Amino acid sequence: MSIPTIDPLAPLFTKKYVNLANANLGAKAISCSDEFFAPLERMLNPEPAIFVPGKYDLNGKWMDGWETRRKRQQGSDWAIIQLAKPGTIVGLDIDTSHFTGNYAPAISIQGCYSAEVPSSQTTWFNVLSPANLLGNQHHYFEVPPTEKVSHLKITIFPDGGIARLRVYGKPEMQWDQTAPNTLINFAAAENGAYVITANNEHFGLASNLLQPHRGQNMGDGWETRRRREPGYDWCVIALAGPAIIQKIEVDTCHFKGNYPDQCSIQASMVTAGTDTSIITECMFWPILLPKQKLEMDKQHDVSAHIQNLGPVSHIRLNIFPDGGISRLRLWGTKG
Repeated sequence: MSIPTIDPLAPLFTKKYVNLANANLGAKAISCSDEFFAPLERMLNPEPAIFVPGKYDLNGKWMDGWETRRKRQQGSDWAIIQLAKPGTIVGLDIDTSHFTGNYAPAISIQGCYSAEVPSSQTTWFNVLSPANLLGNQHHYFEVPPTEKVSHLKITIFPDGGIARLRVYGKPEMQWDQTAPNTLINFAAAENGAYVITANNEHFGLASNLLQPHRGQNMGDGWETRRRREPGYDWCVIALAGPAIIQKIEVDTCHFKGNYPDQCSIQASMVTAGTDTSIITECMFWPILLPKQKLEMDKQHDVSAHIQNLGPVSHIRLNIFPDGGISRLRLWGTKG
């Protein structure tokens, strides 16, 4: 597995929110008008698109994405995908990496909410109006938060290829279907947790902390630069919902010569304010987890040291003085 490099031009929504079109989280290719050169499912691969010189299959050049044949009649190609979880969409990354003379020159995207596979009777609403694309680059589109979406219909005009589609948003958590005493990971992106901000993400995004499974390598985690001045590094996370935290795991998987010496967690029940005000307030939040000594490449169960703060909705993870953490998990019950 290769880990995406951090694009300095990427907008904030790509760092804060989960990619709902991630096949590793459960997104699926449902159907499409054509996939002659490359199957639709490749477009949902969360890893960066690659180019393999000299690689061909029975239909032509092997391409890492979704690619239709050259259209010889009027019309346009389309595809329908199911998101990993229903949710609201805030931004898109339409990536044509390595598609040069064969990229799709324009695209539009519609959405629907359905418990079933969409049909000819499905009513779609607009997510992205027709927009022009260029070859071999990311195209970022911030969209007003949509109504709840479960499926997307992608139309390309008239044909061509897209390497990756990333759909950033807030997944829906069905609290009414969760038993009162069920332990839930409230720091999981797939449950709705997201990063508000981090003071530094030089080597790895803080949003990696909230991903499922253990980290794949050292690039698959939150890692700050080497600190050459007094202080420490930190990030602020909005939990999936108000929770009473009962179990915490701090995982330094793959971090060996660069793991933090210690960590702590502050927390609060935030009922009002903005992301900007939270960044200021979080310095004064009470301690949920006092400073804990960390070790290299290890899952640390620090549950025995949790302080009873009652329900909390946001946390601030502090690492002393700097370094990398692969995953953070906070299990609890609905607060």
